Amino acid sequence: MLNSLNLTLAQASAAVMAKELSPVELVNAALERVAAREPEVNAFVSVWEESARQQALKAERDIAQGIHHGPLHGIPVALKDLFDVAGKPTSASSRVRAGHRATQNSAVTDALLRGGAILIGKTHTHEFAFGLTTPQTRNPLDPQRTPGGSSGGSAAAVAYGGAWAAMGTDTGGSIRVPAALCGLVGFKPSYGLVSRHGVVPLAWSLDHVGPIARTVEDVSLMFQAIAGFDARDPASRATPVSLLSHPLLANANVDGLRVGIPKNYYSDRVAEPVANAVRQAAVYLRQRGATLVEVDIPLADYLIPTQWGLMVAESASVHARNIRRDATLYGEDVRTLLETGQLLPATDYLKAQRARQFITAHWQTLFAQIDIVLAPTVPQTAALVTEENFVWPDGSHESVAEAYVRFCAPANVTGLPALTVPYGKDPQGMPVGVQILGKGLDDATVLRVGRVIEEGQSLFHPSDETTNEHAAS
Repeated sequence: MLNSLNLTLAQASAAVMAKELSPVELVNAALERVAAREPEVNAFVSVWEESARQQALKAERDIAQGIHHGPLHGIPVALKDLFDVAGKPTSASSRVRAGHRATQNSAVTDALLRGGAILIGKTHTHEFAFGLTTPQTRNPLDPQRTPGGSSGGSAAAVAYGGAWAAMGTDTGGSIRVPAALCGLVGFKPSYGLVSRHGVVPLAWSLDHVGPIARTVEDVSLMFQAIAGFDARDPASRATPVSLLSHPLLANANVDGLRVGIPKNYYSDRVAEPVANAVRQAAVYLRQRGATLVEVDIPLADYLIPTQWGLMVAESASVHARNIRRDATLYGEDVRTLLETGQLLPATDYLKAQRARQFITAHWQTLFAQIDIVLAPTVPQTAALVTEENFVWPDGSHESVAEAYVRFCAPANVTGLPALTVPYGKDPQGMPVGVQILGKGLDDATVLRVGRVIEEGQSLFHPSDETTNEHAAS
């Protein structure tokens, strides 16, 4: 008998289609893991046990009758609690939305249901996705550590087996950070390829929707199911032909690929185990036929100020009415950011938008000489929940949130596709994430490179001299 919890989404899908495994067995296995791990991890806001079992029975009947809706048919999937599901609350993990009930599904919810996925429940987010730690949730790999955020509940649920994949959102790294800290694959597609209709916004020009799962193949299957033009999202774009092929990763090779290795920005203030993982991933790509090209990251000093200038202003606009009505309903950290945004001059927001145009243009020039950028996802692995700062070898202090957003923000400012893939572990056994950034709308190349890097994980050997000392808070 198959041990379903050891299967990837793609493997479970194949077993279901071959009638070697039932969707009922998958749901039962997921719910057993939820019951066992939730008291310690707290990944879920709500678990829809009864409806999940009903969906599983229907999927089992359909498949027995030869009705096949695609690779997600019968697969338990979780939703970050920003995605509307008709008749269900969308709390955004905030008291501000107490009593909310969605009147219709988000575009992603509809896409998953069309694909036959089983919705098992909603997962915690840092309040309104405005944070990088998801403080109410713990990392299943070490409950004394953060799962990252803001899609921390989604990553935690997948990491302990409560779902085979989960949906997240990414405004400054909120898919990639928790995926990296929990040893998973997280994908932020090119801006506009996945509809945000029915998703609680944070900052409209930076918000992206994407999947978290165990493997690159798994996130590729999720992505293909949810991508597509949607006129209800003003930023929506048509899916490139290169992303419509199935299977998407059939030709996962990097022969002749030009891999950009940053000489600056991504090499600043990075824990040695993380830097070492990226170096070894680069060596593996070269062994597989890629060409390594040293590059300078353009306008590096402007990346984080631009990210914050956009995000704080837009989130303040989104929450202007609620923050004026009753600011005490927000958590202290989010309330402070939103109240600060209310004081931000409009000229500063316009400056950030202009800076973004310059940055995006320079990154387009950068990608004229390379195909992808290889970089760390985050500069440090999962922090202890009591940690507030990292202390770097030069003596500088950096807050955990600022550290986690630093390497992810460029892909949000530019709207470029970005993928994190686990590659080795630090001396404490916590996973390291390697990030692949690609050209706009060239998501297929990013995924293929990620698949190749994933294949090289078994060859990863952390150097004996690396250390990974977390700072005291």
